[in-house]
Amino acid sequence: MSEPEETAASFRDGWFATGDMASRDRSGYVTIAGRKSVDFIKSGGFKISAREIEDVLRVHPRVKDVAVVGAPDRVWGERIVAAVVLRPAAGPAPSSEALLEELSSFCAKSLADYKRPRELRILHDLPRNALGKIQKHRILDEMRSGS
Repeated sequence: MSEPEETAASFRDGWFATGDMASRDRSGYVTIAGRKSVDFIKSGGFKISAREIEDVLRVHPRVKDVAVVGAPDRVWGERIVAAVVLRPAAGPAPSSEALLEELSSFCAKSLADYKRPRELRILHDLPRNALGKIQKHRILDEMRSGS
C-alpha cells in the first residue's frame, strides 16, 4: 500500500484514527487517556484496562511507580505483566515470586482474577520520554531481549 493509501485508510468518518483513547465530558472537554495499543490488554478473550490495574497497584505500600503491559502469550494472546518500581524499604527485599504473590493477593481485593498480574518485573526506574510519559514499548522490548 502506498503512503497516500495508508493515510486515507487511517481516516474513520472524517476523523484521523491515531490510536489515542479519549473521553469527552458533559461540558465538551476532551481528556486523552493514553494509547489504545498499550493501554488495553487482550487476554483470554477479555479486553483489560492496564490503567485500572496500575491504579490498584499504586495504592500498595511497596509500590512507588508501576506500568502494566500485555506481553505476547501463546495460550492467552497476552499475559498481564506489572513493571514496578519499589519504595525503599527497611530489611531485605522479597523475592520476585513472593512479591508477585503479595501484589496479586492485594489486587484480588479490587480486581477480577483475570485482571491480576501474571508476571512481575522489578525496575529501578520506568522508561520515560522527554515529556515524562512512560514508554511501555521499551518495557516490552527489554522483556523480549531478555534484559
